[in-house]
Amino acid sequence: MYRNDGFRELDRQECLRLLVTTVVGRVVHTRQALPAVLPVNYRVGSDGAVLLRTAAASELARAIDGAVVAFEADEVDAATRSGWSVVVTGSASVMSDPAERGHLVADWPPSWVPSPREVFIRIEPELVTGRELVGGRSLYGLDSF
Repeated sequence: MYRNDGFRELDRQECLRLLVTTVVGRVVHTRQALPAVLPVNYRVGSDGAVLLRTAAASELARAIDGAVVAFEADEVDAATRSGWSVVVTGSASVMSDPAERGHLVADWPPSWVPSPREVFIRIEPELVTGRELVGGRSLYGLDSF
């Protein structure tokens, strides 16, 4: 972040606290050497990992298993010109432990796009960054309203 860009940098704990307040984010990965972004519903594990549920045969599962990806979630209030954005960057992998999978299946609401064979994907929180804008005020001393 730039020191005077009008946003407040969030620490890791603030970022993880905000991530649990929403259910939809975006996975950024590489498709044919170009950036690709897909919206997903998600959860945050107790260790801060981002957990996704998708069809085992999906393009997403094939594209990100074993790859470094970015995950972004945010919340914006256009009326007050405030909001936040959090990015988690790390290695993604299909979760293969049957006990772990069983626990997630029991605890997870039904998939938004059900599939006969689903997998869970874990994104390790290797780098967690975020920023917040409150009330449209910038550090430049100008009111943006």
